[in-house]
Amino acid sequence: MTADPFSSVQIGPITIKNRFIRSGANETKNKDMNPTRALLEFHRTYAENEVGLTTLAYIAVSKDGRTLPGQGTLSDESVPHYRAITDAIHAAGGKVSAQITHGGSFCQIKDLSTSRCMSSSGGIDKVGLLMGRPFQRAMTRADMDMVRDEFAAAALRAEQAGFDAIELHMGHGYLLNQFISPLSNFRRDEYGGSAENRARFPAEVLRAVKAAVGSRLAILAKINLVDGVAKGATIEDTIITARVLEEAGADMLVLSAGRNIESTWKMFGSALPYDEMATMQTSWKGKLQFAIMKRSIPKVPPFSENYLMADALKLKAALGPNRKVKLCYLGGVQSLASAQAALDAGFEGVAIARALIHDPTLLSQWKAGTSTTSGCTACNRCVVVMYGPSGTYCPETNNAVPAELNQIYAGEELPHVA
Repeated sequence: MTADPFSSVQIGPITIKNRFIRSGANETKNKDMNPTRALLEFHRTYAENEVGLTTLAYIAVSKDGRTLPGQGTLSDESVPHYRAITDAIHAAGGKVSAQITHGGSFCQIKDLSTSRCMSSSGGIDKVGLLMGRPFQRAMTRADMDMVRDEFAAAALRAEQAGFDAIELHMGHGYLLNQFISPLSNFRRDEYGGSAENRARFPAEVLRAVKAAVGSRLAILAKINLVDGVAKGATIEDTIITARVLEEAGADMLVLSAGRNIESTWKMFGSALPYDEMATMQTSWKGKLQFAIMKRSIPKVPPFSENYLMADALKLKAALGPNRKVKLCYLGGVQSLASAQAALDAGFEGVAIARALIHDPTLLSQWKAGTSTTSGCTACNRCVVVMYGPSGTYCPETNNAVPAELNQIYAGEELPHVA
């Protein structure tokens, strides 16, 4: 039976009003590790315009889990500010997910509590090289216990802050993906080697989060279908990962691809504008980083809608008709027709990021029948401006939230204007 894109769907203990999830995409609307009023207004607009579940992207589970200095972190201090955001989203008729994760060695901060970043394995720290931190260290059992407990504690804080769902980010080269991907995991113990072993620690984290809040909050995991480069995770690896996470209790898997360093083109389905990104950097090290990344890009085919569908279908078929976990398709949904195609193929949800950044009212237009396609061209310039004073917005439509709102904590009163 074909699903109506605007029909409700149950994810674990919650029901969202339609099949659309605003996919996590770094907003950088934070100040001193707390969310800002800019982030509140950004997501309130989605909720007002038919987004069933909006995702607050990359909330660190600890200070060491940040990838950027001011990045949002779930702490006792931040809970009231996140609560202001979830209250606004609920008042607008939507539901909201906290994407929680740990950067591991994908870390661009200097105030670490240790001299080296943690990862699944030791060796060269690719991000730290340009920060004078050339090596990373392999996590010990004590480290793993600590991080697992940080995820569970962050989930409890997210519940206190009013979130409806938790999305564990296990893709794109962050810590949990550093265990899953053979590009990062060279361990020789029970957490390395086979795809099943590499998924073991992420599954432990998921079980801990499920035990903490899973009877009340939906538990999603964002995973890579493929890493997209030689020696990276394949779809065959991911089928095993998905089965392990299903057994651990995931309510939904959000299906992405690619890694932040090795294969951003696979993530976005089109190349990032690295030359323009380099111009935003103030240091030679930052400019060098993007120059290196540009040189590593293979010849990328033109952007096409639903560019991850072939691998997503392989995963869905392998999990079989009696799977317990729901699947959310992500990757190049730019029209109502491409969203419907994903639902017709048997996926329970559709995740969208760039098309909604381009126009947050898009789903309202689709529901009203006034539009069926997005004007987004997948130019990825939203990534260029991500680190500017307003955070993420679409330069083509120039829809930035006022920069001054990015200097006010979400739970603070707005300054009175006479």
